[in-house]
Amino acid sequence: MRLFAAVLPPEDVADELAAEVDRLRQLPGAGRLRWTDRPGWHFTLAFYGEVADDLVPALSDRLERAARRADPFPLAVSGGGRFGQGRALWAGARGDVEALRLLADRAEAAARKAGVPMGEHRRYKAHLTLARSRGPADVRPQVELLREFTGRTWTVTDLVLVRSHLPASGVPGEQPRYEAVARWALGGAG
Repeated sequence: MRLFAAVLPPEDVADELAAEVDRLRQLPGAGRLRWTDRPGWHFTLAFYGEVADDLVPALSDRLERAARRADPFPLAVSGGGRFGQGRALWAGARGDVEALRLLADRAEAAARKAGVPMGEHRRYKAHLTLARSRGPADVRPQVELLREFTGRTWTVTDLVLVRSHLPASGVPGEQPRYEAVARWALGGAG
């Protein structure tokens, strides 16, 4: 199954972000972007790709340990930017971003220790993908508006293992579906 570890924003934070995304979608060039639906908003900690069913229990055990070793921390959706000449538009994070980065490192290490094949390690960049483009896109107006955005701060209290179901219908614009398959409280939370 196709899996990744993530931090999910709570509903009220997603509500704030939805209002900002509505503003971004009114800007020039927004119609050429494929906007991520609200259920797809998350801070990916580690992307695992296709994980063999027999590795999922070990991965889950390792992620549970990683969550227990991390304390809850404050985070807010704030700012944003682009990757790859506008191929991805993202919102950033503010708060204890170092704790988020450490949790991401632990989620990646959990996979490696569980035997999940991982590619080359890359330095973690906290981001929540808002839109994508198949080719280069001018998202400067969106990035400029995102610079001014900061949502409310919440306390991250759990690590989530998410399964992604890729579109299969062939319908243009169909979005992946995401399913939380496991959730572990950080440190003493919950």
